[in-house]
Amino acid sequence: MSKEIRSPRHETLRRLIKERRQRAELTQAQLANRLGWNQKTVSNIEAGSKRVTAIELIELSEALGFDPAAAIRRIAKVKEG
Repeated sequence: MSKEIRSPRHETLRRLIKERRQRAELTQAQLANRLGWNQKTVSNIEAGSKRVTAIELIELSEALGFDPAAAIRRIAKVKEG
C-alpha cells in the first residue's frame, strides 16, 4: 500500500475530481464556493498536492453529482507501483 501522494491511485482520484468539475462546467472558485472551501484547496487537490479525506470525497461527490462508492471502486482497480 503506497503512502506516496503521487501514487497511481492518487493520480486517478485527482484526475476524476478535475474531470467531474470540468464536466459540471464549474471553475475551481465556483466549486469551492459550493463546498464552503477556499479555491486554493480545490487547486491543491487537482494539482495533486493535497490528499482527499473520505469526508471530502463525499462532499465533492455531492457538489459534483457523482457516486463516491463508484469512484472508490474505480480507484481500487488501479494497480499500485
